[in-house]
Amino acid sequence: MDGDTFITREGFIFNVFGYEHPRDRVFAFLKYIPSNFKELFKIRMLERTWRRGGLELFRAEKLYTAKNYQTFLQVFRKNFPEYVYFCPFRRKEVISAPLNRVLEVFIPRDRLKTLIEAGKRDELQELTLEFVQLLSSEAKVSLEDFGVHGSIALNMHSAKSDIDIVVYGSQNFRRVEAAVDKLVNEGVLTYIFNNRLDAARRFKGRFKNKVFMYNAVRKLEEVKDKYGERQYTPLTPVKFRCTVVDDCEAMFRPAIYRIGGYTPLGSVHIPRDMTPETVVSMIGCYRNVARKGQQIEVSGMLERVENTVTGKITYQVVVGSAESEEEYIWPVQTA
Repeated sequence: MDGDTFITREGFIFNVFGYEHPRDRVFAFLKYIPSNFKELFKIRMLERTWRRGGLELFRAEKLYTAKNYQTFLQVFRKNFPEYVYFCPFRRKEVISAPLNRVLEVFIPRDRLKTLIEAGKRDELQELTLEFVQLLSSEAKVSLEDFGVHGSIALNMHSAKSDIDIVVYGSQNFRRVEAAVDKLVNEGVLTYIFNNRLDAARRFKGRFKNKVFMYNAVRKLEEVKDKYGERQYTPLTPVKFRCTVVDDCEAMFRPAIYRIGGYTPLGSVHIPRDMTPETVVSMIGCYRNVARKGQQIEVSGMLERVENTVTGKITYQVVVGSAESEEEYIWPVQTA
């Protein structure tokens, strides 16, 4: 499931991407790189390092750029070809880990349960548990619908680490979102806005002088699609404005915005029968940036989507195709 983390035999640490996977492998993005493979990746790394057992780990300065993804793909293709998979339904190579290379999986819900049951916790673990219990109480969401993500889940955190939590289910996420806003107004929490996307998402803040983040993961019953049920054909880059008509899947990854009022920007005009019904962001930072009724400006790749079961054809715009750095979703400020 999206939000799960796993370690491979080579020591790579990946985060699972999305909910649709081939039978014998899983789509994922690389988060931590073992020190012995660092020189293979010609990208800027964070100065900070992590340790898990005797393994020193590095992380890319920017995890989600098209350029870095293409670099990761190139390195894997040359040195670890089993991690490159040609997806017949997208007609392109993607990073994907074979299940037989996976050593250990860390599921956020299970990691929180382990933390709750632990006989001894350090200061950050105690603060994390206190934060989750606060949100659970304020939002009236069961502890079973929360999870712990990031370095705390992997038990390789330090005093510099953030609190990174998961909320399972769209309705639960909306309740937690409202509870966080209430706690900010009461002065218990404060928001952190480093840019306008942070201000739109309101997913990051500070609790007792420690940075926290929270994101949504689908419940099992909210996973509707299966791998291979849709064939995707990229058509042309587009830029446009539209209105969000449904935001009930906007908090997940991929983030899905159902849209109306498509208004092209720039020189690319598409036939009326190819007007996209949805905007889908593969990039996590564009989750939950707009709500129903709000306008957004979008730059992405128009795709033809064919349902392989029914034959129905629809169109969508993908943000995060890994083909361009100029793909985005910006909330439009109205006067």
